[in-house]
Amino acid sequence: MSDAHIDPERAQFEAFKALPRDQPIEMLNLVAFRAEAAYPEGHALHGKGLTGAEAYANYGKDSGPVFQRLGGEIIWRGRMDCMLIGPGDEAWDACFIARYPDAKAFLAMVTDPVYQQAVVHRQAAVKTSRLIRCAPSEGGPGFG
Repeated sequence: MSDAHIDPERAQFEAFKALPRDQPIEMLNLVAFRAEAAYPEGHALHGKGLTGAEAYANYGKDSGPVFQRLGGEIIWRGRMDCMLIGPGDEAWDACFIARYPDAKAFLAMVTDPVYQQAVVHRQAAVKTSRLIRCAPSEGGPGFG
């Protein structure tokens, strides 16, 4: 699995912002952790030997209040057992879907000063990730 895809690239973020902002969104999160967290030089946790999972837990603790204040909620969380279809070298340590009342709430979260301080934990924790914006729709008995 490649060491990339930690933060959105500018073109990806611009495409996200160009979509409607006034409707609910669900974000599929697939996250692979580093064995050892990679905090930047000068950060209080640099060189402290935290695992990626521990750094990600710090991210959740510090960003959670902002996420909740803006109406976010985790609507599904699961553990990856195996890759049935897809690259065999991809393994995900965290798999979940976060729901936001609208895209404006997501944008408010990522620009919030408290979140901006918390995101350093995510950047230190993550080896690679996928964040996929989805429009909610009704479930049902079939695949169609």
